[in-house]
Amino acid sequence: MTRRISWTLLAVLVLAQICYPLTTGATRAGLTVATVVLGWLLSVGHALLSRGPRVAAALVAVATGGGFAIEAIGVATGVPFGSYDYSGELGPKLAGVPLIIPLAWTWMAWPAWLAAVRLTGGSGPTVGRWVGRIALATVGLAAWDLFLDPQMVAEGYWVWRDATPALPGLAGIPVSNYLGWLLFAVLMMSALRPLAGPAAEHTDRRDHPMVALYLWTYFSSILAHAVFLDLPASALWGAAGMSVTAVPLAVTLLRARRGGDPGREAHQPHRPGVDATR
Repeated sequence: MTRRISWTLLAVLVLAQICYPLTTGATRAGLTVATVVLGWLLSVGHALLSRGPRVAAALVAVATGGGFAIEAIGVATGVPFGSYDYSGELGPKLAGVPLIIPLAWTWMAWPAWLAAVRLTGGSGPTVGRWVGRIALATVGLAAWDLFLDPQMVAEGYWVWRDATPALPGLAGIPVSNYLGWLLFAVLMMSALRPLAGPAAEHTDRRDHPMVALYLWTYFSSILAHAVFLDLPASALWGAAGMSVTAVPLAVTLLRARRGGDPGREAHQPHRPGVDATR
């Protein structure tokens, strides 16, 4: 059941994203809001159905709650992203922050975390595994902003008061924004495992929709920015940034498929009360 529901939500999400370049104005803004809500439902719903309420609550607490808090601080003080304002096109605001913004953090935080778990393998408190997992998950999430921010700024959904210094080709967005994403992402990923518990330390077949979501986001964003949205610089920057997590993930999955082994998740022990949701 978990995979059926997740695959269905993912299919609707993909359809909405395919329609995005075909729309303009208020229709595009409405589709943006709908897409973020779908993404949030997909990730939180998957966490709940596959691992239970503790993991889902931890994800919402660190990503949705934490995301809103850091955005509210950012709008009020300019720290850590830089001084910026949101337009009124993304729906209702609280403390100057559109309510869908923290939902977007959550949408991509969960697949980024699962991608990092899949790549680092195993479980347990070894320092090397923990550091590698946090690093991959952090970059996997934060690098998504190399696609997201140029696209949203181009649409006028938010604007910086001072956008210098900026990355080459990404005018209008200060480097401090990307550093702020990295800072918050590492805090978020560091907090997720202790709050979620050991259920967040493994992957299995139920996570295939989340892996597909992460890889779809990577490859479709490159295509959309390069071809449909006329944003070639962000296509290159995003391709380079997310490749740190996305490319090894794709290679690992291809090797497992060619070897006739669906991956380590096939050999995870049975977990009463969790496996029943498959």
